[in-house]
Amino acid sequence: MYTGDIVDAHHHIWRTRDLPWLSGPMVPRIFGPYEPIKRDYLIGEYLAEATASGITESVYVQTNWPLDRVEDEVRWLRDVHQETGRPTAVVCAADLFDDDAPHVMRRQAALTPLVRGVRQQLHWHERPEFRYADAPDRMRDPVFRKNLGALADLGWLFELQVFPEQMADAAELAAAFPDVTFVLVHAGMLIGPEYTEPWRAGMAALAERPNVVVKLTGQGTFVHRVDAELISFVAGEVIGWFGAGRAMFGTNFPVEKLWTTMPHLVDTWKGALAHLTPADQRAVFAGNARRIYGLGG
Repeated sequence: MYTGDIVDAHHHIWRTRDLPWLSGPMVPRIFGPYEPIKRDYLIGEYLAEATASGITESVYVQTNWPLDRVEDEVRWLRDVHQETGRPTAVVCAADLFDDDAPHVMRRQAALTPLVRGVRQQLHWHERPEFRYADAPDRMRDPVFRKNLGALADLGWLFELQVFPEQMADAAELAAAFPDVTFVLVHAGMLIGPEYTEPWRAGMAALAERPNVVVKLTGQGTFVHRVDAELISFVAGEVIGWFGAGRAMFGTNFPVEKLWTTMPHLVDTWKGALAHLTPADQRAVFAGNARRIYGLGG
């Protein structure tokens, strides 16, 4: 199995006081009951777990601060990085359905060069606990599309989070913005076996777009455990469509901390990818993330 260093392409840290969804009453969510993570998860705790897992660089992904505080989120991460050297890069938040989004993003960029892109969660599902966006077709919104074009000017990527039924729209969106890199979060969020064929069709369509890459993350989201068989299946399918040059590993901690330790999670993914050549394993575990997020390591 892979023995080199690892770039964690998707993790979080947080202070409960900044996140109403963590500090308020627990409500049904996509990853199930989450009482154990309704607490601060700071960089020191993350670094201890990451170091034990062979992780040497990391990409922070936004955690749904209130949209009027997204600049505060970036400012906080800048300060954390100055103190500890982590995270190595930041994916921030911005309301791309707001006409003011380009101004907000430019101010975030001015705060720190750590920012590499934006995540706006577009996933919609008929089950309310799986839903984040208020409609399944928000990718067609003209204000959203205008603001997405501003990402190319900043040299930023877009973190795409959708369900299989939305992937046809997502593939069209990627085709419409060839100068923007789209990073598909959690390998397209395969909810369960009954969604396998729509997921396969959608992933195949996305794989045709050379500006789409995939994160091998979040496979415990719906099953609430580390399922080695599921991880091996998803890894094999993704590598088959996208190749080892367009896939990258991430822990999704501390969300996956609800059901596993980080070393166990990392080792399971290493096992799922052990059939790849050493060069391809290094690409998935480190090289691709360094290239896509412009890391120096």
